[in-house]
Amino acid sequence: MKSKNVRTRFAPSPTGFVHVGNLRTALFAWLLAKNSGGQFILRIEDTDQKREVLGAIEHLMLALRSLGITYDEGPELSGPNEPYIQSQRLDIYKKWANQLIQSGRAYADPYSSEEIETFRAECIKNKKPFLFRNYRPDKFIKWDGSTALRFKSDPKNYKWHDEVMGDLSAKKDAVDDFILIKSDGFPTYNFAHIIDDTEMKITHVIRGQEFISSTPNYLNLYEALKVKPPKFASMPHIMAESGNKKLGKRDGAKDVLEYFREGYLKETILNFIASMGWNDGTEQEIFTVDDLIEKFSLDRVQQSGARFDNKRLLWMNGQWIRKIDPETLLERAEDFWPNSALDHGLGRKREVLAIVQDRLKTLTDLPVMTNYFFETPSINWSLIDENKFLSALPKKEIKKLISHAVEKLEKSKFDDENLEKTLNKLIVELNSKPAILFSLIRTVVSWAPFSPALNQTLRTIGKEESILRLKSAIDYLDQN
Repeated sequence: MKSKNVRTRFAPSPTGFVHVGNLRTALFAWLLAKNSGGQFILRIEDTDQKREVLGAIEHLMLALRSLGITYDEGPELSGPNEPYIQSQRLDIYKKWANQLIQSGRAYADPYSSEEIETFRAECIKNKKPFLFRNYRPDKFIKWDGSTALRFKSDPKNYKWHDEVMGDLSAKKDAVDDFILIKSDGFPTYNFAHIIDDTEMKITHVIRGQEFISSTPNYLNLYEALKVKPPKFASMPHIMAESGNKKLGKRDGAKDVLEYFREGYLKETILNFIASMGWNDGTEQEIFTVDDLIEKFSLDRVQQSGARFDNKRLLWMNGQWIRKIDPETLLERAEDFWPNSALDHGLGRKREVLAIVQDRLKTLTDLPVMTNYFFETPSINWSLIDENKFLSALPKKEIKKLISHAVEKLEKSKFDDENLEKTLNKLIVELNSKPAILFSLIRTVVSWAPFSPALNQTLRTIGKEESILRLKSAIDYLDQN
């Protein structure tokens, strides 16, 4: 049964680009909301002002828009819980902080950073865990905002249910006095996200498993605030291809927008990221957005880390390039054509794309796969010398095969059906094999390492141009 009134959020910090790890968090939160007919909120957690990167907010919103992940409330939208940028919500945090002060659950931190380090060193020396609550001042001074404000914890054992990880628990030593508001007036993540989730009526908090250890502190604060916690869903790490470490920048944790520049489709990225740590219980691998929305549920998210597999990503992109509507693909391919295609209209590009679509792995393959359709390529005889079938042929034999091909093709109609018949007859007449004759003709007319089906290639290049290229190869042989 689907949950009702689900409200989820994606709350990134504007400290850099959006990589697959935080994008998966956004995607799963979005899918959960869409599956239930609920709402998905974008909130910017920028309380650590020193780490903020200029333009990062605009960048992450562009990344979400590019993937079709739409939000119902967010920074540039008006909504019942605006503003959606934490640095613009400072008065809200102070209101809740004063509530904690009045109930005796928050106090001004009287210590300098040097004094706290002394306490910490003492604990290390005595081989004891450092807990700030053991150094809590006997008498609280009035908080005037010039010092940090700390939460006065009420240590206890906790048990809670995680929608992904199951039933979890922690002893009271996991609960401590943590900072609510820093001396610069900005709240910490530990305080601000709880206030925001409460005010925005978030029902499900989806985030990385690294926050599990902090959950007892969060539960203690929820109790102090007298508010009901949302449901928690902790996402396992995305692992590097080796499977033995968390995915890092060196392993592929790069800007999501970089994948678009590398010729990946948004459908691929969504499908691939959704499948890292989630499945619907079947063997299905290719999911449309509608499929994902319909099938997604947190109980199908795996507890173990999901391995980032570049080969599978590339395979999946090829599947999506084949699956996508040709007109949509034509639009997506606009920035990837070779320079030789710039003077040609959409009609010619549409014709060429139709025959290479099934062979593309990424849109960056387009220049190599299509350049010879737009301009006469330079002869590159190394492609013949390096071919295991063609390199064994004497030049005299190569010339004979090309010459016969010219003779027959000059008499043939240049449509797919007639070209296929002509080529098959040539195989019989010359007592040759497709791996030899077809490879030779394909190479000579394209001078590319690969091309589509030969009859389609010839038809698209055109009769006059195809025969001209074949004759140029004969002239090359005569001169060399």
